[in-house]
Amino acid sequence: MSTALTQDHVFWITSRAAGTAALLFSSAAVGFGLTMSLKLFRGKGPDLRVTHEALSVATIVAIVIHAVSLLGDGFLNPSVADIVVPFVSGYKEPWMSIGIIAGWAMIILGLSFYVRRRIGIQRWRRLHRFTSLAWIAGIAHSLGEGTDAGLVWFVVCMGVAALPAASLLAYRYLPGLTPTPVRR
Repeated sequence: MSTALTQDHVFWITSRAAGTAALLFSSAAVGFGLTMSLKLFRGKGPDLRVTHEALSVATIVAIVIHAVSLLGDGFLNPSVADIVVPFVSGYKEPWMSIGIIAGWAMIILGLSFYVRRRIGIQRWRRLHRFTSLAWIAGIAHSLGEGTDAGLVWFVVCMGVAALPAASLLAYRYLPGLTPTPVRR
């Protein structure tokens, strides 16, 4: 592979890798978050908060790298507005805008953890539930626009990462799946 070819594609490759990493990190973070909220480990189970927080921060970093590296992509050649403002870019709409909205939502909802006392714990918990919607939008973005969306390795990788979290999400929100507590 020639150096010129590698230099021409390094930003695209970086964005691809960071987008895939963001999808994997966010799927794990959503899974750990749902595991905690469903109280699946009772008693002296593992404390998942540190892992959940680390995965959330890793997701934010990967999203930022995914977006910023596109600024150097010679094929797409986006402006800053194209990658941060929904519906500005004409490239693969609506998938690009879904990704931008999902990215901003993941960043804002992830960082809201650090101001939860200021906004109120209960209000923060209600707000934090929207993280699942942002995660689903991120999956839609990757399937609708992602370069690797139709490739077997990507679909398998996404399935392995997303299906456990999706199952927990269904368990939490679909009627009839969550057992009703026994009243005494």
